[in-house]
Amino acid sequence: MFLLPFLFIATGLACFALFSLSTLAQAAVWIAHPPRIPVGWFHVHLLVLGWATMIAMGAVYQLLNVVLQKDVFSRKLGYVHYALYTVGTVGLLAGFSAGRVQWIAVFAALAWIGIVLFAVNIGVTLIRAGQWNPITLSTAGSILFLVLTGLAGLFMGFNFAFRLWPEWHERLFYTHMWLGTIGWFGLLITGFSHKMLPMFYLAHGVSNRMAYVVFWLWNAAVLAGAAAFLTDAPFPAVGAAVGLLTLAVYAYNVHTTQIRKARHKKSPGAGVLAAVYSTRALAVVCTAALAYTLFAPERSTDERSVVIFGWAYLWGWVALTILGYLSKIIPFLWWTHKYGPRVGKEKIPAMADLLEDRYVAYGLALTAASLVMLIIGLGMDDAVLIHWSGAALSLSSLFYACLIGWVFTR
Repeated sequence: MFLLPFLFIATGLACFALFSLSTLAQAAVWIAHPPRIPVGWFHVHLLVLGWATMIAMGAVYQLLNVVLQKDVFSRKLGYVHYALYTVGTVGLLAGFSAGRVQWIAVFAALAWIGIVLFAVNIGVTLIRAGQWNPITLSTAGSILFLVLTGLAGLFMGFNFAFRLWPEWHERLFYTHMWLGTIGWFGLLITGFSHKMLPMFYLAHGVSNRMAYVVFWLWNAAVLAGAAAFLTDAPFPAVGAAVGLLTLAVYAYNVHTTQIRKARHKKSPGAGVLAAVYSTRALAVVCTAALAYTLFAPERSTDERSVVIFGWAYLWGWVALTILGYLSKIIPFLWWTHKYGPRVGKEKIPAMADLLEDRYVAYGLALTAASLVMLIIGLGMDDAVLIHWSGAALSLSSLFYACLIGWVFTR
């Protein structure tokens, strides 16, 4: 069970490097422009579909095997999923880059079929295993929301191409964003964190009670937000969804604290610490978003506010958490594949020797500092600061991608 996760993770790292190089080459100009233009669509989907979702899919194939102690239902189906999703994503990106709406519609359909195959493969695996807990429930929920995210995006693609439902465009757009960012990434990260944090902290005997609270609150937030956007409900309904999400994040922080208190290992490594600290920062971001929604609803819906909170959530929590966990997942994946069969037969390096933890700390610290400066630049609408901080973010991200990729040469 090495090649399938490896394909997704390696492709995701390549997309991450391409995103960083593309942003750096144009001095982060696209960040300063409104995101709802072809260059913005290209970069956002390269980051979200090409990198984050590709990495997440590979992680599901790898980590579910660890959680369930069972192989995935069908590896062959996994390879078909990889082929369809990769071709669909590349074609979709080409459609955004060339401004060809027909390409967008066709390749969006192809990518969505790949997502459905992924959902079937993981769904059958979970049902056969019959092990229902906060980890598996969150995985199942996140993949359901991924399918719905893709479906909303597919409808948007056909709407662009054939102008079938122009009055539904805005509703689908916000539903697509909410389901993808909060539903797919949010539930998947929190779900697997219930496994990964105790594992790397060597924490034992932590109750699952708060993990279930996180699961139900997070699902309620996703469903409430999607319903509000899809039905074009009055703005207080969106505020209720943001409030539920904030409660879920608070509960997630409480559970993270419980795990840290039960630890038997002083430090789990820089990558895991980055995931924990970004969770603390997420609570601040959600509190600010809720305050905006309640006390300045007219400002919370403007484009700049959405972009700022989007960067804070996607980069400040989703990206930093994924990058942090990759510093553990990739050495484990590669060491098990390359050195596992040689244990006891010859001298081999320790897993920790494959990736220097201090370099992980440097890369993540630079990425976080650049992101903070970028958010400040966006808030001030300072083009110069946006360009410089965006370039710094790209450089630090590229350094980190190369650092992670270097593990495969060890």
